[in-house]
Amino acid sequence: MISIKYLYSPVLPASTGIDFHITIQERTLGQTNKNIIISIRKYKLLIGFALGCLVFYWLYKPGRLFTAPTSYVIEDAEGNLLNASIATDGQWRFPYNKNVPQKFIDCITTFEDKRFFTHPGIDVIAMARAAMANARHGHTTQGGSTITMQVLRLSKKNDNRNAWNKLTETILALRLEFSCSKKEIMALYAANAPFGSNVVGLEAAAWRYFGRKAGSLSWGEMATLAVLPNAPALVHPGRNRAVLMAKRNNLLDRLAAAGKLTKENADLAKLEPLPDKPIPLPQWAPHLLQRFKKENSNTNAYTKISTTINAGLQQNINRLISQQQQLLKGNGINNICALVLDVETGNSLAYVGNIYLPAIREYESDVDVINAPRSPGSALKPILYAAMLSDGQILPNALVPDIPTEIAGYTPQNFDLGFDGAVPASRALSRSLNIPAVRLLQQYKYQRFYEVLQRSGFNTLKKPADFYGLSLILGGCEVTMWELAGVYASLARALNHQEKNKGLLKDSDFHAPLYHSKEVKPVSNPSPIPFDPVSIYYTFQAMQEVMRPGEEGLWQQFSSSQRIAWKTGTSFGFRDGWAIGVTPANVVAVWVGNADGEGRPGLVGVNTAAPVMFDIFRLLPTVSWFKKPSFSYSYIPVCRQSGFRANVDCPDVDTLFMPPNALRSPLCPYHKVIHLDPIENLQVDESCCNPASMRHIPWFILPPTMEYYYKQKNYDYKMLPAFKAGCDASNGSGKMELIYPQPGAKIYVPLEMNGEKGRTIFTAAHRNPSAKIFWTLDDQFLTTTEQKHQVAVSPPAGLHTITLTDEEGHSIARQFEILNKEK
Repeated sequence: MISIKYLYSPVLPASTGIDFHITIQERTLGQTNKNIIISIRKYKLLIGFALGCLVFYWLYKPGRLFTAPTSYVIEDAEGNLLNASIATDGQWRFPYNKNVPQKFIDCITTFEDKRFFTHPGIDVIAMARAAMANARHGHTTQGGSTITMQVLRLSKKNDNRNAWNKLTETILALRLEFSCSKKEIMALYAANAPFGSNVVGLEAAAWRYFGRKAGSLSWGEMATLAVLPNAPALVHPGRNRAVLMAKRNNLLDRLAAAGKLTKENADLAKLEPLPDKPIPLPQWAPHLLQRFKKENSNTNAYTKISTTINAGLQQNINRLISQQQQLLKGNGINNICALVLDVETGNSLAYVGNIYLPAIREYESDVDVINAPRSPGSALKPILYAAMLSDGQILPNALVPDIPTEIAGYTPQNFDLGFDGAVPASRALSRSLNIPAVRLLQQYKYQRFYEVLQRSGFNTLKKPADFYGLSLILGGCEVTMWELAGVYASLARALNHQEKNKGLLKDSDFHAPLYHSKEVKPVSNPSPIPFDPVSIYYTFQAMQEVMRPGEEGLWQQFSSSQRIAWKTGTSFGFRDGWAIGVTPANVVAVWVGNADGEGRPGLVGVNTAAPVMFDIFRLLPTVSWFKKPSFSYSYIPVCRQSGFRANVDCPDVDTLFMPPNALRSPLCPYHKVIHLDPIENLQVDESCCNPASMRHIPWFILPPTMEYYYKQKNYDYKMLPAFKAGCDASNGSGKMELIYPQPGAKIYVPLEMNGEKGRTIFTAAHRNPSAKIFWTLDDQFLTTTEQKHQVAVSPPAGLHTITLTDEEGHSIARQFEILNKEK
């Protein structure tokens, strides 16, 4: 026996298992064997050629069959279509989907290729039947192409059905069957078959003709689509309706005959109407689609994603946004956006980047404001409060000065232009007072706060810290809503996990939001997280006390009301209105303004953005409040009046639950022991009273300027008693303060409406309500004031010195500069 055997070649895949045998049985010896050997040598070239052809056939595998551009498609968390954009070649062509509905498989195989799952890529029976029919009629009436062959024809975009193309398709179909499973071939066909007009692929057709995903179509609808690739021009308003109806009904009868559905269901399916003109696709998240396209612009990127969006919530918020914009546009406020996050995962549940009115160009509704840098106004104040609590620089209710302030030419103002004198830090946060915030930042250092913001997850701070300075806390920087909501979600997540993490904050809790499934990447920064759970808890407690607008102001009277930690922000020039709210389950952020940055009067966060934020929270499940931290805390004595850590002179002390670093906070600076006469009416000293008869009383004493404003709003504040006659009261340090101007102030005095030179108001404060103060400007006497110490002056341009002297001879001198140019 002579055997030629091929077992393996490195050129071929090892898994092919090709094994060729040529076996010749030797019947005789001698000449017979010799003739056989000669015959083999004679035909070895032919055998080699045949083997080479077989190897080439095996190795030749069709490459990427379809390279046409596809539509960008985003789906919600349940797989429902949110938005799609037409492909760059003008076709509605959704990306390849390996999951093909069984109804479509049943319909298309019954209509086009009933032996699809049994033939090797070509159906000899169908081809013979088609050849006979075509010969009988003298022209082409039937085709014998299988679905596999149609996939190849669609990939080549060649409609010329000549003998050569048919032969090529036949050979390649056999080869494609070696490379792909039947399921994969069916998916290729479903994704690329034409369905009329500019609609390609089953998924696009289902949405364009029936407004639903393919898996939700009925038998009548699926049968309609199954007959279209054979003649895609059938779907056209007003034309070919009868032909399409007949084809669909015939297919339904064949499906019933094949046992795919009952005759009753087939008859019911025949009653379903045919599609009319294509239906516009959903446009529920156009800005999220825009973001997805921008972040996946690579030509080889897959153009479809399943997002984390809740479609029902998205649609409801779209309606809320539209309604609010209708109200605001009368004031020239055209744009509004909203973002809802799930705290635990950071997933976006709703992403409404703007109103969507592309037909009105001046609205600039194509701008995705969620991802656009904007001034945050006061929205960063809670982050400073939490950082200072965590660092031990303040306690939650420690008094903070709220007085006229000028720092190196920077003069912050409260929104109401008033002063409280002194205000608890928590109340300063809940009321969003600017002056206390700036003074706290001055204490904490803006360079350090800049690093805290970067550590928390803000990446839009592109300038150095000195560029922003103290204005950082009042919106003198730019952040995106995406980052802002992500930071608040991270804080809430860390607080939720405090029990699981034994009071520690983990890097994994601080990460950016997500809008589709991908690996969570914590904020990249080697420095420690500048917060602790107790500080975050106190911050959210303070934010909960913010006065809610409108009907929401009565929320505490209803036990069913949702407790929300929230903050508003309004940028300089009334360009941006913000509201951001936090619960243990969700973060809701809303922005209102104009995409082009135009400011408008009345564009205030609490009036424009906050109502929408609370409306959105009503759409979300009500959840219980944050759990009080059970790790990493301390109990310390706190002065009830000042909110500072109690000193030995504080009369009323409470031992309170505090952040772990609270023991480092400063002692109360405002309680001191004073010496009173026996009836406690007047101050005394040893020069006028026997020390044995003195009463030593701890007294709450604010500096004169703080006292001046504080007593106007706190009527229970007790002024220091006057000194008894004959006592030595010569030490008057701290009795009188010049509130304005501040040291080294540079003042510009505008002209009055009538064109006359304006005047500036200087203000002073004195502990003695009946004291007289004598005012002198550049050694020239001006006037005397009592009780209310204010003087209007109009000095010429240049450097000046103002001097104040009281009746006891105590004086203050301060230099300032007038910037006006004299005419």
